[in-house]
Amino acid sequence: MTGPRRVRPVRLGPRAVVALVLVGVIGLMAFGWPLLASGTSLGVAHPQDAPWLFAVLLVLLVGVAVATVADGGLDAKAVAMLGVLAAVGAALRPLGAGTAGLEPMFFLMVLSGRVLGPGFGFVLGSVTMFASALLTGGVGPWMPFQMLSMGWFAMGAGLLPGAERLRGRGELLLLAVYGFVAAFAYGTIMNLYGWTIVPGQGSGISFVAGDPLHENLVRFLAYCLATSLGWDLGRAVLTTVLTLAVGPTLLKALRRATRRAAFDAEAAFETPER
Repeated sequence: MTGPRRVRPVRLGPRAVVALVLVGVIGLMAFGWPLLASGTSLGVAHPQDAPWLFAVLLVLLVGVAVATVADGGLDAKAVAMLGVLAAVGAALRPLGAGTAGLEPMFFLMVLSGRVLGPGFGFVLGSVTMFASALLTGGVGPWMPFQMLSMGWFAMGAGLLPGAERLRGRGELLLLAVYGFVAAFAYGTIMNLYGWTIVPGQGSGISFVAGDPLHENLVRFLAYCLATSLGWDLGRAVLTTVLTLAVGPTLLKALRRATRRAAFDAEAAFETPER
């Protein structure tokens, strides 16, 4: 007799890796370019340019999913699981949104990214945020930035070490620590987007286009501490608590579903005996 088949994440092929790197580079540029822009840059002064950025980022996000499918990482069963998890995540988000940063969807992204891998996690995080925006009416120029940030959040869980061997309490603690830290990282990078589109409000923590990078970074740190620390802390604590409380059960369920779906199984054809 053989033991249970080892659960492996959804395969990430070379084209999907290239697509992820490309969307990551362009995403970082989209978040960070105002810090390097001159004071006379029209982009900072014209928020109406955001729809063009939305169109570019949306095409790139779709490209990641298409590349993953083309590399054989997403078959019909994986797409079905993606849809189910994205729907659950989108439904979870409104339960706490707007209340001290309590957003229960984050723990689901951590656990799903861990079991199903970084490529699946990135697509799941992005699609979930898109579906959530449609569900809650939160569609706006910030949406592609939220999609990128949530994609990175879920992808990071899939990149954690010991995906095939680490189990039990050690894995749970690893995921809880990651969820706590990454929840702050998500809030910080979204702060960067919001902070740079409302420059020069006469405050010592406001973004000033064209100022030296180190001065703006000091202001940005002060801005995060003054405006969003409590919000990000609520998100981080809730993610940690839910990961520790629900994690063992949900990890088993996700691994059982992945094992039955056999995402990594290769087709085998038997030659009939004569």
